[in-house]
Amino acid sequence: MEINKVLMVDDDQSIRRICQVSLANVGKWQVILAESGYDGLELARKEKPDVILLDVMMPGMDGPTTLLKLREDDELKHIPVILMTAKVQPQEVEQYTRLGATGVISKPFDPLTLPSEIRKLLCA
Repeated sequence: MEINKVLMVDDDQSIRRICQVSLANVGKWQVILAESGYDGLELARKEKPDVILLDVMMPGMDGPTTLLKLREDDELKHIPVILMTAKVQPQEVEQYTRLGATGVISKPFDPLTLPSEIRKLLCA
């Protein structure tokens, strides 16, 4: 799968910044940043990213709820979504997959290997 544009949705500014540097410099991808599920949905409709990285724990609309909204939208339901969380339990990963997530990346992540982790999940 060809990746050119990644939407990163996380309420933590430092995580957004680390992801932006990693994905742009290591992955060589265009990165769009959103700080909430609401912003993420709006930017996904406007920007049509190739993949969405989505934090699980966010105030307002959390990651799983945002994922469900993406899957209900005919224009967005085909976009692969990778959830990012500090709590990676097998039953939670299974639940996220049932909701339509392509995969899960655990936090903290290694900025140098983040793009290859994303590619691996998309090619699985």
